[in-house]
Amino acid sequence: MAAALAASLLAAAPFGDGARANAASADSAIRILLDNVPLPFDSAPKAANGVTLVPFRAIAEALGIAVVWDPKAKTIRANGPNGSGEPTSVVLRIGSKTAEADGAAVPLLAAPVMQNGRILIPLAFFGRQFGAQVGWDAQTRTVSIRSPQREMRMLGFYALSSYGQIGRVSALNSVAFGWGRIDENSQFTVSGIDFKWPQPAGEVTPEKIVEAVNSAPADTYLMVYSENRKGELTKLLSDKTLRDESIEKIAALAAEKKFGGIMLDYEELGWKDDPGTAKKLLNEYVSLLADKVKPSGIRIGLALHPLNGAYKGYDYATLGKLADEIVVMAYNYHSETTPEPNDRVDSAIRLALDAGVPKEKLLLGINVHHENETSVGDKLGLAKRYGLSGAAFWRLGLLTEAEMRAIDAAAVKEEG
Repeated sequence: MAAALAASLLAAAPFGDGARANAASADSAIRILLDNVPLPFDSAPKAANGVTLVPFRAIAEALGIAVVWDPKAKTIRANGPNGSGEPTSVVLRIGSKTAEADGAAVPLLAAPVMQNGRILIPLAFFGRQFGAQVGWDAQTRTVSIRSPQREMRMLGFYALSSYGQIGRVSALNSVAFGWGRIDENSQFTVSGIDFKWPQPAGEVTPEKIVEAVNSAPADTYLMVYSENRKGELTKLLSDKTLRDESIEKIAALAAEKKFGGIMLDYEELGWKDDPGTAKKLLNEYVSLLADKVKPSGIRIGLALHPLNGAYKGYDYATLGKLADEIVVMAYNYHSETTPEPNDRVDSAIRLALDAGVPKEKLLLGINVHHENETSVGDKLGLAKRYGLSGAAFWRLGLLTEAEMRAIDAAAVKEEG
């Protein structure tokens, strides 16, 4: 029975002006996991004539598939990349047990039907066409879907002890070099106890590493780190002299060393200090830095605490307009080095999007020190689900071979 159900899964989708689908009632007999994370839907799955029916639009949109319903012709058109990343097109008709896949007729186990304003289509067929892997657990009555590999922007942080995995740069679109920080005196420095400019190792110099990455081809950031445990970051942002000096020094170093961008990782704002004041000060700082460097073609990236975290000093709406891209650091929800809770990561993404940051500017930050070869795919699945620009990995030097294989199976760097 389980095999039959797996082979004949169906999907249903709403069409029209509906808002984001709400979760079905808790007593639904069947649930859906996409990349091991529950997928919300607004029509409970059910079985009919030996076939399992599940919502289609939520699945299609989460897989990046464009779906169009033609009420006059009673057809559903789905267009998107297949498992190999090539474009493919599917047409299904209400009441017809024959579908079209790239113009070829394909028989269906069940005809698409309309139910309460929802369209039901065979998911097994859909999965084969678009590369999703579908499973069925009869005991838990769970539909599991693993999204196909997709291209996305891949960024890696290079800091502390990362040189051992410099070869991983070939799998990245961008590298953020954590070689500068704000010290306890609220001064920008590249010679602190950490996040400092590396010493040459023979002929291998920091400058040559940056040059090699820039010609990979990939782009580079000078990452500047600051914490705020002693109020040093608040002091920097609120003192005009310290603020302006740091901006001048950071901009000059980025230009001199030929970094393509500046990534600010200014942490812990809005915890011990007033969140409203912190937001205002950081907005002003980023605006001044952008005015300084953007005319010369240097990009601005920001690594920000998530909106559902402990630090409330980040105005995503304004920063999303000032920055070229934002890394949502959706981690450190707990102190253990165990995988971050998927529901909290999901919420962090949705809150960033709801704040008005375009998905094209958002990278999901993944702390690989907390993840493993199974959970890292869950996080990449969420980045794909919401159509984010990509993912950013903290950090090179921490990845295991198994984690790199899992990452490569779920996503590869975008080309072109």
